[in-house]
Amino acid sequence: MKAPDFWQKGKGGWKAALLLPLSLIYRTGAALRSRFTRPVHLGVPVLCVGNVTAGGTGKTPVVIALARAAKRQGISAAVVSRGYGGRLEGPVRVDLASHRAEDVGDEPLLIAREVTTWVAKDRVAGAKAAIADGARLILLDDGFQNPTLYKDLSIVVVDGGFGFGNGCAIPAGPLREALPSALRRAGLVLLMGRDLAGVADEMDGRVPLAFAGLRPEPSDSLVAGAQCIAFAGIGLPQKFFATLRSIGMDVLAEHAFPDHFMYAREDLDRLFAEAEAKGAMLVTTAKDHVRLPAEAARKVAVLDVVVDFENKNLPEELIARVMNHG
Repeated sequence: MKAPDFWQKGKGGWKAALLLPLSLIYRTGAALRSRFTRPVHLGVPVLCVGNVTAGGTGKTPVVIALARAAKRQGISAAVVSRGYGGRLEGPVRVDLASHRAEDVGDEPLLIAREVTTWVAKDRVAGAKAAIADGARLILLDDGFQNPTLYKDLSIVVVDGGFGFGNGCAIPAGPLREALPSALRRAGLVLLMGRDLAGVADEMDGRVPLAFAGLRPEPSDSLVAGAQCIAFAGIGLPQKFFATLRSIGMDVLAEHAFPDHFMYAREDLDRLFAEAEAKGAMLVTTAKDHVRLPAEAARKVAVLDVVVDFENKNLPEELIARVMNHG
């Protein structure tokens, strides 16, 4: 889905007000599920990376950074993901040679390049499969609102520009649950980018806060002065477009699609035709790139990003903390 404008901080108005009764139902359902579900302990530490808002906050690069930290420490980790957008119920171990985004979702394909990744609609079943496969640490991708699996530590990732939006729950706003209850379960809030939304003030010291940002990886083709047509189907596509401009690229046109958008032939034909007419390259995000057909993917440049933590040792510290706790 594409986040409506009235979800942003300082906005809302009559549209949000009209949807507040549905938000109350959504929040109540989430609260009841959490209250009456007893989480399962599997005997292996579980480190969850999630958020409290719908849309992109940078969770996937954070999961990858933690997976790399675990590998540096010699810990056998596995990621368990719901596999949003994929057709497979799981548990299934992601196979880069045979699976496509239509099968397991786009984010698991990206993560599986770095670490063993399991897709499972049933998170407990997915974690059990990963443990049977040899995992000694479970990295739970986007499972913060799922109460079925016990978490030793939950990291909530928040976009510094968007924050918590207008403070309303879905569908009146972006919140997946009431903010106070979410912060009570969080062990750490990781703020991505500059705090333009006043997240630190809104939290008022209720949860430990850490800071990070996304840094573009060097590329031979994505350089200052290069002309491009940019397209993205992610939670916050404007962040992607801004990043391209920050490295000096000449963005001739921007095309924003809904999050997890599956590109049809006609969509790609229009993009390629525009790029050819303007003599520019097509560029997209890594998450979008794995959703493209192989033939189209070869003709599209990719902007890869990594997480820059203010505390460079934070990933290792978090892994050590959860391993000692578990």
